[in-house]
Amino acid sequence: MQRSLMAGLVLTSALVAPLAASAQTEITWWHAMGGRLGEKVDEIVAAYNDSQDQFHLTATYKGGYAETMTSAIAAFRAGEQPDLVQVYEVGTGTMMAAEGAVYPIYQLMEDHGQDFDPSAYLSAVAGYYTNTDGQMLSMPFNSSTPILYYNKDIFAAAGLDPEVAPATWADVEAASRAIVESGAATCGFTSGWISWVQLENFSAWHNQQIGTNENGFGSMDSKLTVNGPVQARHWENLAKWQAEGLFKYGGPAGGADAPPAFYSGECAIYMNSSASRAGVLTNIDFDLGLGMLPYYADVEGAPQNSIIGGATLWALAGASDDEYEGLADFLTFLSSAEVQADFHQFSGYLPITNAAYELSIEQGYYDENPGADLAIKQITLNEPTANSKGLRFGNYVQIRGVIDEEFEALLAGDKTAQEALDDLVERGNSLIADFVEANG
Repeated sequence: MQRSLMAGLVLTSALVAPLAASAQTEITWWHAMGGRLGEKVDEIVAAYNDSQDQFHLTATYKGGYAETMTSAIAAFRAGEQPDLVQVYEVGTGTMMAAEGAVYPIYQLMEDHGQDFDPSAYLSAVAGYYTNTDGQMLSMPFNSSTPILYYNKDIFAAAGLDPEVAPATWADVEAASRAIVESGAATCGFTSGWISWVQLENFSAWHNQQIGTNENGFGSMDSKLTVNGPVQARHWENLAKWQAEGLFKYGGPAGGADAPPAFYSGECAIYMNSSASRAGVLTNIDFDLGLGMLPYYADVEGAPQNSIIGGATLWALAGASDDEYEGLADFLTFLSSAEVQADFHQFSGYLPITNAAYELSIEQGYYDENPGADLAIKQITLNEPTANSKGLRFGNYVQIRGVIDEEFEALLAGDKTAQEALDDLVERGNSLIADFVEANG
């Protein structure tokens, strides 16, 4: 059931004649949502503008996450920055270190009399963007977590139970062998985002430390520790499964080759963002199954909880008090249960507030869309630990590139998994040290 909330808000508010645009305070938002998501952002903005007559919000698409962040930094240096910018989760450490350039959300909302309660947000979401004093620095907007998708038709053709998703890595391996050996498909599984899915989330899901000082949350001067035996075992298995034809590498960064391999039926299992669900359903003509991320059953503490990806909204310094008044008002609107439930149901992103999740339940969305709440159940499976609440390191955008390079060196046979991860940690820690030196 997809609610046409925005259309309803626009229709209702259109009955109230707004003041002339010249009398309204202009506020600006730069974002990285293209395509259908960009259209949904425009719909939300139109609904907000029509809901009141004091402020006028303009949202501008600035390209992908990296381009949007780069544009905002350049604009700030030129004194032409927007009031609000969308920044992906791996840019959090960089934004936190930019003192004087940001207006922390908790302070913005308090200064402008908005009823703002961080506990209203899913703890796994709020914790990622909260400092050690429990203060939320940016406003959650589009948060996701990786899940497992599988082709029920291929499972049935291979003699597997199509109603049972593989729960462990042993299950994934066994299912992949059955699928390939039966000829039901030429590949068992593929994955988007090796860095995010098969290292960062893998570590959190197995309650393994990603870095010192609570994965960087406790101090800017932290070190990566993702070269432990559990991570090395997994990467060694991925290389072995790739060589055996059970696993297909989807490519660096987001893994552009992974989605079409799953859509076409080349690979039977696909691990990627929960926000990929809408795209998957649009592009397939087979019966889709959903499951949580697989885990190694002999690793103590697994499964723990997965961690988020996506982005938050950062208020930038340098605006007028009137603009901040409007910005705080918009963020309250954006966080409402109705807006967030609608965005969640439309996109596949998590409902970032408990109220939006409860409203989606009341509306019968999960009854009509089985599995749509799987990501929420996975990310809230257990209370996050110091190892599983996320990560926060400077220069992490560059570190993600190092992760891809080392994984490709492993697949090429140039390094063992342990050597690749050891080199990853050494190179990554050098990048973190550079960041500390520049911002400490």
